[in-house]
Amino acid sequence: MNIKSLFLGSAAALVAVSGARAADAVVVAEPEPVEYVRICDAFGAGFFYIPGTETCLKVSGYVRAEIRGGDDVYKGIERDTYDWRARAVTRFDARSETELGTLRSYAELRYNFNNGADKETVDLNQATIELGGFRVGAADSQFTSWTGYLGAIISDDVIAEGNYVTNQISYTYSADNGFSAFVGTEQGKGDYLVDDYLPHILGGAKFKQGWGSVTGVVGYDSKAEEWAGKVRLDVTVTEAISAWVMGGYKSNDVKDFYGTWNGDYAVWGGIAAKVTDKATVNAQVGYEDEGTIAAALNVAYTLVPGFVITPEVNYTKFDDARQARTRGAKDDAFQGIIRFQRNF
Repeated sequence: MNIKSLFLGSAAALVAVSGARAADAVVVAEPEPVEYVRICDAFGAGFFYIPGTETCLKVSGYVRAEIRGGDDVYKGIERDTYDWRARAVTRFDARSETELGTLRSYAELRYNFNNGADKETVDLNQATIELGGFRVGAADSQFTSWTGYLGAIISDDVIAEGNYVTNQISYTYSADNGFSAFVGTEQGKGDYLVDDYLPHILGGAKFKQGWGSVTGVVGYDSKAEEWAGKVRLDVTVTEAISAWVMGGYKSNDVKDFYGTWNGDYAVWGGIAAKVTDKATVNAQVGYEDEGTIAAALNVAYTLVPGFVITPEVNYTKFDDARQARTRGAKDDAFQGIIRFQRNF
């Protein structure tokens, strides 16, 4: 065998081996396409499509730390030390368009830690389903929320304007000209929980324009067989200043689910002034028929976007009847608060 024959034989062997290996080549599977989260701009900022669906979801909330010192302005009792509370809130807002309108579900969970308590508390502050004007679930009573909450004050409800979370069902009609109205029923809670098949009944109307709004609401407590109503006026004075005033009246001076103030009537008023790009001053005064006066003043300062620091001072002058209901209560009470809140 000469060198030329050896070379040709080796080449043929390499070709044969290469052919055999080519037949057994490993095929690498292509990666499956990744479905990235898509922005949903149909319902405002912060919404995104849940992958694989046409449902838009928004996750938001806040984390808060709050320290109170001085007197308890709700009861008139002097504190022995400061009151320190922490809270985390998570909100889930899911929406999709249907042939009957926007289908929405909304839930808000509150996680609280008060004064070094060994046991944390979790509150379901809202869980509702909405479709085409109908709403069912748990939320703040519409006697309270329909007129709009009181001013941007931390201790805003020393003189209470109504009740909060309750099971409810309602229908709201909204027109294009700024008019809206609702009717609904509510279960109540605590001492005001209905004890037969007749729920609490309520309704309201609102007219809103660029200058402000006029709102009214009336509620019937089926357990106490009493009613209460409120009327509110909001006015936009300038781009930086807004003011409001509200009055409430009830058919019996005893508290019920809707008439939560003392005496037949109560009035509230407040103002908000944006004094700089970062600071807004809020003031509020309330008065109830029995004679109690509650006043508050704060400054909401946005240190950086999403982080607000709010110092507040409160004063309550108690009437004799309200003071007598709390053992050891003072004639008047002063309180100072500092709140730190990070919104997301």
